[in-house]
Amino acid sequence: MADNFNFELVSPERLLLSEMVTEVVIPATEGEMTVMAHHAPTMTTIKPGVVSVRSASGKKQDYVVFGGFADILPTGCTLLAESAVPVEELHKDELTRRIEAARKELEDTELHEHKSKLEHFIMELTHLRGVVQQD
Repeated sequence: MADNFNFELVSPERLLLSEMVTEVVIPATEGEMTVMAHHAPTMTTIKPGVVSVRSASGKKQDYVVFGGFADILPTGCTLLAESAVPVEELHKDELTRRIEAARKELEDTELHEHKSKLEHFIMELTHLRGVVQQD
């Protein structure tokens, strides 16, 4: 049986989750990452995606995050999300609205580096929209 550790998912609006879990899968910018108890200390950035949490009771819960940072220690993990919502609370048009806002910003941007980041962000949101709407 896997050991438990404390996981907190925090957005600027609210604390979404704070409980003992057995594993958390996070969408790190370098690739999907599974965090379990006794994980090596790590800090990573988060891209838009789904965070899957398996609680100590065995219940699985998914959250959509729109970027942020994760601080991982052997005893716990804190994910500070730019914005986050439980998958079941995500309105169908929310991802489309965010994609359109990013496209509008892209049209108004002249800096090449910022354009590249926005194009990548739009790609991640488009992929996320396909993943979330398949469920």
